[in-house]
Amino acid sequence: MNPISIIITMLAYFVMLFTISYIAGKRADNAGFFIGNRKQPWYVVAFAMIGASISGVTYVSVPGMVASSGFSYLQMVLGFVFGQFIIAFVLVPLFYRMNLVSIYEYLNNRFGFSSYRTGAWFFFISKMLGASVRLFLVCLTLQLLVFEPYHLPFILNVVITVAIVWLYTFRGGVKSLIWTDTLKTTCLVVSVILCIHFISSRLNLGAMDAIRTIQDSDFSRMFFFDDVNDKRFFFKQFFAGVFTVIAMTGLDQDMMQRNLSCKNFKDSQKNMITSGILQFFIILLFLMLGVLLYTFAISQGIDAPSKTDELFPLIATGDYFPMIVGILFIIGLTAAAYSAGGSALTSLTTSFTIDILGAKDQSEEELKRTRSKVHIGMAFTMAATIFIFDLLNSTSVIDAVYILASYTYGPILGLFAFGIFTKWQVRDRYIPLVAILSPALCYVLQRNSEQWFSGYQFSYELLIFNALFTFIGLCCLIKPRRKALAR
Repeated sequence: MNPISIIITMLAYFVMLFTISYIAGKRADNAGFFIGNRKQPWYVVAFAMIGASISGVTYVSVPGMVASSGFSYLQMVLGFVFGQFIIAFVLVPLFYRMNLVSIYEYLNNRFGFSSYRTGAWFFFISKMLGASVRLFLVCLTLQLLVFEPYHLPFILNVVITVAIVWLYTFRGGVKSLIWTDTLKTTCLVVSVILCIHFISSRLNLGAMDAIRTIQDSDFSRMFFFDDVNDKRFFFKQFFAGVFTVIAMTGLDQDMMQRNLSCKNFKDSQKNMITSGILQFFIILLFLMLGVLLYTFAISQGIDAPSKTDELFPLIATGDYFPMIVGILFIIGLTAAAYSAGGSALTSLTTSFTIDILGAKDQSEEELKRTRSKVHIGMAFTMAATIFIFDLLNSTSVIDAVYILASYTYGPILGLFAFGIFTKWQVRDRYIPLVAILSPALCYVLQRNSEQWFSGYQFSYELLIFNALFTFIGLCCLIKPRRKALAR
């Protein structure tokens, strides 16, 4: 694909995006921005949540990961589904009963101000870094395909990207995101299905032949029970999936803003369960696409790139298929990337306004002014972070940021678990110290696990230990119960 066709494709998508955003955000007030006025249909939210869970990185990485991991990722996705049930029946009723705008307000009610701010800051750091990395990787793709051919600087790329994200979220917030995520999900599903169709046709495979080809491939192995030290070991993946989705969906302001936009907690539960089950089948489609991409590369003598997440872009935008395949790839990537950036910007604005600035009790007009200023500030911060990643120019930095992001959810998970499953009060002022020490202990554990535990390597289940260390730390801070004074 040439740069002009890519630009035209993206502009067409943005026209649809801004039209939907404008209609959905029309007459939106602060409640519409923060929680969608709690009037959104559950089935619309469920469909939107599928796209909300898929970023641009996922869109290009999951098909390529079959070369090293097969279908083992589905073991973790099964854990996601189970975790969605826990969120639906434990966290959702709690958050609705407390009528929360920011879910971290729960920590203030349960423990005190220090734990409240701790949860909010951990979320802020994790979400800002994670969202910036995702947009950075998309900016790199756009720089290669669009900006470099015209000798335009990377900083202009960043400014335009973040400005677009800011523009379609500044008016309606969550209310707009629900409907733009619906567009995103539609684009993702349609693009992956049609890509599968075109690749199968080029391989002269009918629908059943394509399924048999995938089944017979060495890349399609799903379950791994034979080696506990393998990062693909089933119980590692499954339980990591359960706790990851609880932490990164149920205790993430970004994701829960959507779930709290339903009319009541029962509708929100329907949304959680439906979206969790549908997500499994969408991820399965991406993995099936990955097998077909490698099959096609082998049949055409194409050397697979050293970085597996480059396989899909390489083949989709090359001259191997009709232009429609490249267009579908660009639409899917654009939909995934910009929607994820928009949702992150909205949740960061909400959390910073409510949790860190404490502006919830302001009047409607004052809150609107504060929220607008914070929204602009978050956009500038995100743009600066993306530009810093480019200056560092190291993929190891990206890996480190993802590891850091996964670490920051552990203390949040431990705090909520302790608050929900115990009735003890703790010394609130020491909670930030526990939240810092827990990830530090996890780092030491991960670095020495092979030596200490006969070759055992930690995978995503490290999140569980992170939360466990936080829980144990809180147990050390329990306030002794005062005995009744003698008469």
